[in-house]
Amino acid sequence: MATTTTLRVGVVQFAPRIGKVQANIAKARELCKGLTPRCVDLLCFPEMIFTGYVFPDAASISPYLEHPRTGPTSTFCAELARRLECYVTAGFPEHSEHDSNSLAAPLPLPLPSPATTAPPTSTPTSSPHNHTGPIGFNSAVLYSPTGEPLTLYRKSNLFETDLSWAAPGSGFTVLDLPPPLGKTTIAICNDLNVHNSAVWNSLEDGPYELARHCVREETRLLVLLNAWLKARNEDDEGGDEGEAKRTEEGEDNGDDDVELEPNWETLNWWAQRLRPTWAHHHPTITEKENGDQRTEPQINGSSIEPKDLVVVACNRFGDEGGKTFVGSSAMLMMRRGSGRPRLLHAMGEREEGIGIWTVPVRL
Repeated sequence: MATTTTLRVGVVQFAPRIGKVQANIAKARELCKGLTPRCVDLLCFPEMIFTGYVFPDAASISPYLEHPRTGPTSTFCAELARRLECYVTAGFPEHSEHDSNSLAAPLPLPLPSPATTAPPTSTPTSSPHNHTGPIGFNSAVLYSPTGEPLTLYRKSNLFETDLSWAAPGSGFTVLDLPPPLGKTTIAICNDLNVHNSAVWNSLEDGPYELARHCVREETRLLVLLNAWLKARNEDDEGGDEGEAKRTEEGEDNGDDDVELEPNWETLNWWAQRLRPTWAHHHPTITEKENGDQRTEPQINGSSIEPKDLVVVACNRFGDEGGKTFVGSSAMLMMRRGSGRPRLLHAMGEREEGIGIWTVPVRL
C-alpha cells in the first residue's frame, strides 16, 4: 500500500515596481518575516520578480541583468533558504556573459547545455547596441535548504517581451529532489504555450510541450514562475499570449471582489495547457508516432499507472507599461486519466501576501 506525506509550498504574490530591485527585495523580506524555519518545504517567487518584467528593449534591461550566483535575486534566495531551511526558487534576468561552463562545476544538478548559450558579452553595463545577438536569459534559480545553488533553468518558450534581449534555454528538465518534493520540473510562464514555429492543431493534439514533458518524465511537482498578463477581452488567449488591459499605474477601481477572487479564465487556461496530465485519455508522443490507438496510456512502450501531478503557479500582479498582471497564484492537482483538473488553492487577482498551501502526496 502506498504511503503518503504532506507537501508544504509557500507562494509569494505582490506587485513589484519595475527597476526598483532593492525596494522589491525589501518588500519580499517584509512579507516573509513571519515565516519560521521548516514551516514550508518550498518557497516560490514569480518570474523576474525583483527587476520587473516589461522592459521595452535590451538597453533598458541591460543594467538589471544578474549573475546567477552573486546577483541580488540569488543572494536573497540563498539567505532565505538558509534561514527557513527550505528550498527557494525565483525568476530573474540572467546576463549571458556567464555561460553554463562557469556554473556547472560546483552544482550537483545539470545546467543548460553550453551549445545553446548566447554569445558572451563584455560587461553587464555595456551597451546592448554593441551586440548582434541576445544579451541574456530569462532564468530561474533554485536554492537548497542549506543555501546552496542547485540548478539554473532558462525559459524555453520566449514571449514577445523577452525577444528583444533574451535567448531561449535548452529545454525542460526534471530534478530528482528528496521527499516530499520528488521529481520536480521548473518552468517559466510562456513555457505553457508553444514555440513560435509550432502551430496549435486542436484541443486533442496541442502541441502540449510542457505537459508531455511532465508525463514522459513522471514529474510529480510542476512549478510555474509567472509574469502572466490579464487578457484584454474574452477572445484573447491571455497570459503571455494576450494583450493586457491598459490601466494607469496605481489606479484603484475599488472592486474588492476582483481583488479577492482569482481570475477564473486564467486558471482555466493554465489547466487546459496541461491537458495531457489529467484528460481521460491523451495519446503520448510514442503512441502518436506509432499510430497506436489503444486507450491504455503508453510511454516508451510500457504501461504506466495514473500519476498525480501537483502544479504550483506563482504569479505577480500590478501594472507595467500598460500591461496588467493577473495574480491568481494557484495550486492544482492533475491526476492522469481522471478527466478533470482539481483546484486546491488560489489567491485573488490583486491579493498581496503569501499562500501557505499543503497537499498530501504519495511516496
